[in-house]
Amino acid sequence: MSLYMPLFRSCTTLRLLTQLHAHILVTGLHYDNLPSTKLIESYAQMGTLNSARLVFDTFRNPDSFMWGVLIKCYVWDNFFHEALSLYHEMIHKQAYISSFVFPSVLRACSGTGDLGFSGEVHGRIIKCGFDDDTVIQTSLVSIYGERGCPNDARKVFDEMPERDVVSWSSIISSYVNNGQAREGLEIFHLMVLESVRLDPVSLLSVAEACAEVGHLRLARSLHAQIVRRGIEYDGSLANSLIALYSKCGDLCTAERIFVYLSNPSTSSWTALISCYNRSGFFQEAVEAFHDMLNAEVEPNSVTMMAMVGSCAGMCWLREGKSIHCHVIRKEIDPDYDLLGPALIELYAECGKLKYCDKVLDIYGHRNIVSWNVLISIYAHKGLSMEALVLFVRMQIQGLIPDSFSLASSLSACADVGLLELGCQIHGHIMKRGHSDEFVKNSLIDMYSKCGYMGLAHMVFDEIKQKSVITWNSMICGFSQNGYSVKAISIFDQMFLSCLEMNEVTFLSVLQACSNLGYLEKGKWVHHKLITSGVRYNLYIDTALTDMYAKCGDLQTAQRVFDHMPERSVVSWSVMIAGYGAHGWIHVAVSLFNRMVESGISPNQVTFMNILSACSHAGVVKEGKSFFNSMRDFGVEPTTEHYACMVDLLSRAGDLNEAYKIIKAMPFPADASIWAALLNGCRIHQRMDMIKTFERDFSDIRSDDTGFYTLLSNIYAEERKWNEFGKVRSIMRGMGLRKVPGYSIIEVEKRAYRFGAGDTSLLQKMEIPSFLPCG
Repeated sequence: MSLYMPLFRSCTTLRLLTQLHAHILVTGLHYDNLPSTKLIESYAQMGTLNSARLVFDTFRNPDSFMWGVLIKCYVWDNFFHEALSLYHEMIHKQAYISSFVFPSVLRACSGTGDLGFSGEVHGRIIKCGFDDDTVIQTSLVSIYGERGCPNDARKVFDEMPERDVVSWSSIISSYVNNGQAREGLEIFHLMVLESVRLDPVSLLSVAEACAEVGHLRLARSLHAQIVRRGIEYDGSLANSLIALYSKCGDLCTAERIFVYLSNPSTSSWTALISCYNRSGFFQEAVEAFHDMLNAEVEPNSVTMMAMVGSCAGMCWLREGKSIHCHVIRKEIDPDYDLLGPALIELYAECGKLKYCDKVLDIYGHRNIVSWNVLISIYAHKGLSMEALVLFVRMQIQGLIPDSFSLASSLSACADVGLLELGCQIHGHIMKRGHSDEFVKNSLIDMYSKCGYMGLAHMVFDEIKQKSVITWNSMICGFSQNGYSVKAISIFDQMFLSCLEMNEVTFLSVLQACSNLGYLEKGKWVHHKLITSGVRYNLYIDTALTDMYAKCGDLQTAQRVFDHMPERSVVSWSVMIAGYGAHGWIHVAVSLFNRMVESGISPNQVTFMNILSACSHAGVVKEGKSFFNSMRDFGVEPTTEHYACMVDLLSRAGDLNEAYKIIKAMPFPADASIWAALLNGCRIHQRMDMIKTFERDFSDIRSDDTGFYTLLSNIYAEERKWNEFGKVRSIMRGMGLRKVPGYSIIEVEKRAYRFGAGDTSLLQKMEIPSFLPCG
């Protein structure tokens, strides 16, 4: 048989192999395992798997090695289910199984995504006594990592008696591919300490981990290891280093690595172009592409996708169309698996949504990513209904939505308040068994924006491993729906769980403290913000200013405001509102003038705050001046601004002028504006004026309980019981009820909320002792 082995290697065509097969049959060697096994492998390598199976089926007694070769051949051609069927058949027929079989079977398990069966195979490996085989253990590490179980991969890795460079590379890849780059780098550190020989393959995963962390010092340290150990990096490793430096913000070093390449390949040019795109240098990316063509290096689909991204970054429609034509002419990526989504994004950035639809109609029936991109674009551009229509169309086409399409559709439901459709999508998620945290966070956001915090909290409780995004979604939802005490409670749970917090966490809890006027808690959060190492930015500084101002600590609010390196119109507006709410009208006006002098134009919120300040202080002249100057800054008065002016004039007693403003408004007055005038009439005992404009607001139907309550109280004070009854009847008919007032007090660094007749507080027996007798 040894004479035939060189002949197998010389069979470079199917015809020669067939002739050799015929000769083996004539000589009777086909009854031996070795030539038959070699035939099976040779046929599979030439792409004729049926012939390989035929040789196997005609053999009388295939041994474990022959079974393993055939299984390996099926795995080569990605017939994973067939490979597993062969394994089951072998289990029933073979008493002995060699270790050679299991790496291919594990590869097939990974291909089918059947993690449960992987566990069964792992059990058989232990039963057969192969659990100390380095190749098998490395395969187990790899499959657990690929199926999202890095902890299981680590257990196998730790039990390995011997570890080669492939084993180390597999465990590093397991962590990196599952988003745990820091853990991957820790393994690499151990690998270096144990003096394991590094190779380019192992360093690829390390470079990817460094890029995820984005730490320039780590990148340079890795690069130094490569140079010091004399490892060649003229191919994939060089491309990874280019990407690594670009993600760490060191574009110069990335360019320098590329320049030193002796013969840059398509992948190298693509890495450089992507590097420019990532840094926002789209013009340089286009120039690099022209240099690539001049160097007669053919671009591939990834290169063209990067170029489409460059055109999208500069909104170059003409150039983008040219790239599109080049792709069609050269037949690059004919199925548009990569370029379909990129082209949709290009045309969307250029404002050509009709072109997006055309690309989707042509290529979308076979690529769910294209649908996901367009649904996401519609949702982010505020075209929520269009996004949802697209979501329905996608399913009519027979495509099953994945995590991205579900999350984008839930976001669209939240924006337009379509709770019923959101609930239907939730039902689909439960039916399909989606456990993706990304989708669950979108559900929390959707229910929160629709005002159903109970359902949002239910989804929150279902998530076992909560990320910082999940916690932030819940805190933000409670805070924005007026459940500030619950928002702070969730924040406290997060803090006690020792989870890492980011700026969004602190912004949400600071908003909750502002809503409650909870100064002590706000100070505590400020302290944790400092000690946590979260970088201060414009948003956090503004939130701190707002919190201190609303809690009455104007001195600290001013100090935070003064130390801000830059101030936005929101920052100025917050500070103006703080002084205005506490009656410091002159300081508020001075701040407004300083803001204008600094070159920042006031917006609608700024004017709202300054007009409100004027109303509280009763300074009519200044209020009129600010209101009349709004259009000079390009700000058109809204309902809220007119309400402030009517309130200002009404409080000052100039009721006729307030009524004139209402009649001169470019749009009908709503309940809040009439309520301001009614309140002025009540304050100045001008009940006679109410008859003048009673007919104007008789047809108002609003969910503003304050308006109806004020009107009914005025009728009650005037003893007009018929009118009083009519107003209360309207409220009952609309399902409205008077919102009870409440107070919040802070005792021993805790906030307590109570209303009239509330006996729920623990201190209900102690409170009367503090009240005056009589």
